[in-house]
Amino acid sequence: MTPGRPRVEGDWLLVPAPQPHRPFRLFCFPHAGGDATAYIPLAHALAPLAEVWALRMPARGGRGRHPMPATFDQLVRTVVAELGPHLDGPFGFYGQSLGALLAFETARALPPGRRPRILVTASAQPPSAWIGGRPQHRDAEDLLRLAGMGELVAADPELREIALHSIQTDLDVRHTYRYRPAPPIESDLHAVVGAADPMLGAGLLDDWAQHTSGTFGLTVVPGGHLLATVEQRGPAELLTHLITREPVRPSRPAGPSDPDHPYDLDRPNRLDRPNRLDQPVLRRQKEQQWSAPRSI
Repeated sequence: MTPGRPRVEGDWLLVPAPQPHRPFRLFCFPHAGGDATAYIPLAHALAPLAEVWALRMPARGGRGRHPMPATFDQLVRTVVAELGPHLDGPFGFYGQSLGALLAFETARALPPGRRPRILVTASAQPPSAWIGGRPQHRDAEDLLRLAGMGELVAADPELREIALHSIQTDLDVRHTYRYRPAPPIESDLHAVVGAADPMLGAGLLDDWAQHTSGTFGLTVVPGGHLLATVEQRGPAELLTHLITREPVRPSRPAGPSDPDHPYDLDRPNRLDRPNRLDQPVLRRQKEQQWSAPRSI
């Protein structure tokens, strides 16, 4: 089926590839400084299986004049109110970096029974690690570079200033975040990280498991810190498996020439799948990942 023309739902949501039927909806939360357009390639990669609804953050793009809520708690309440009318069928959340934290807190703020079936947290430490709103201090310049966006805007000073302003706006809100312990959500939760992420390693993600009473999984995929961008679709195959409830396909460790075949680093209680890597190999692979506790 051919997707329809992109459309905007209110101020907060972009549907890049509307589907003529009512498929699974995947609500996508951008990284710090990011916008809904980062999920256009992913939307087309997942169609017609899923319909991507991407969050349009304030203070950038088409919402450049819209103010950002003053605190993280206010941002969560606003997002919950905006998503509420559209949670009328099967759906999931995907967020990367700061967007993963926002997706998690949005899921927690929804009442039981109205939470996403799956929550996929990409390139982000568990919420309990965000002391004072951040795992480790980084300014907007650092994050622009470490996230791999510096070269994209280097030749355009105006675009660079816009990018830095958007990142700083999100950092200001992020610094108001305080983690509050609560019962785990019933959504299945899957953490994912890029094998070449300079800001985060797989070994830091195990504690996401304590935040779900459902199934937990952890996967390393090819890529850096930002997996889904305006130029790349991100972990589309992994998301396809999770949406269809198919087992994530085990394979050899993926490399740059093998972008669609991730390898699993699931928790030990899920190592009974056939052809899985044994625990010593898993441990060595985790130790080889970047381990600096940083996210945006």
